[in-house]
Amino acid sequence: MNKLTKVGLSALCGSLASIASASAGELNVKGSATATWSSNSGDVTGNPVGVSTGLTFTGTGELDNGSTFTMTLTHADQNAYSAGSISLATPSMGTLSVSSASGGQGIGGYDDKMPTAWEETWGTSLGTGIDLAKGVGSSMNVQWASPTFMGTTFKIAHAPANSGGAINDKSVGGDKSSYKQNGWDAVLDIKAGGQNVFLGVSNSERDDAGKSAGTNSDARDDHQEGVAGIILSIGPVQIGAQATAEYTGETQIDTAVHGYRNVAYGVAFNVSDNLSISYGELESKKGFVATEGGGTRVMEIDSIQAAYTMGGATIKIAETEVTKGKYVSTTANDKEATTIALSLAF
Repeated sequence: MNKLTKVGLSALCGSLASIASASAGELNVKGSATATWSSNSGDVTGNPVGVSTGLTFTGTGELDNGSTFTMTLTHADQNAYSAGSISLATPSMGTLSVSSASGGQGIGGYDDKMPTAWEETWGTSLGTGIDLAKGVGSSMNVQWASPTFMGTTFKIAHAPANSGGAINDKSVGGDKSSYKQNGWDAVLDIKAGGQNVFLGVSNSERDDAGKSAGTNSDARDDHQEGVAGIILSIGPVQIGAQATAEYTGETQIDTAVHGYRNVAYGVAFNVSDNLSISYGELESKKGFVATEGGGTRVMEIDSIQAAYTMGGATIKIAETEVTKGKYVSTTANDKEATTIALSLAF
């Protein structure tokens, strides 16, 4: 279990302490460090040793009306900070949050929810090049999540320009030469009796004028994405299946990508309080326009994983295989990998 270090915000406020409430809030800090050894067949592996460190700062406080606020800031390895969010949770009106392109809001938080002992099938040392349904999650966005009623939560996320990237305060995104503009996500998440069903859709307006070649300068169709899945818990076993679809809106250039479809399965077994094992499969299909009847390329990934925890340390291993990685139609990107990790939490 992570050990949290707590620092009272009032102690950091200096001269402001005299006007701040004694229970203004607190700042919790937790961190982790991971060392890995990766062996990838078919690649020039080079040095297989890797290290990652990270810190997560969580600030919390309460308003006079009982509403609570949370600030989350993640400092991942080699980044000034990789994700940040501010949320305000009210007693009866739900939670409003602003996310700094963390990928976790809207349908971005459901791109791959399959049970696993460690990482997603595509998240080990193999560079698969997979395309995932992200909705507005990879852009600066605002999300409202309803109060949970009988295990059901409804979420709506909005990005005025779904062009990706984080934006500092008192600043704007500018022209990122992205065809995706005003974007909306909607998600229905139902949890009951340890079971989970989720369904989400996303739509981003598309404006191509001056940004891409084609037979005319009219805007293509809107960029649309969807996700649906179920996770069943049966004692120490979790079984899941989900599908995502992405329509790029491209209809004019025969060699352009028309869309993607991902289907994933996963099963995880908690053998004991310390040991868990899992197996997962994912098939990702990439389709081309060719006057909307073009060809497809299919990438397949499977991964067997195990994790063993000893207090604040966890040893993890993944055996992963990818067929036609990066949607290459030949066997050139058929690869296997063994990834071993030691993670320390503090």
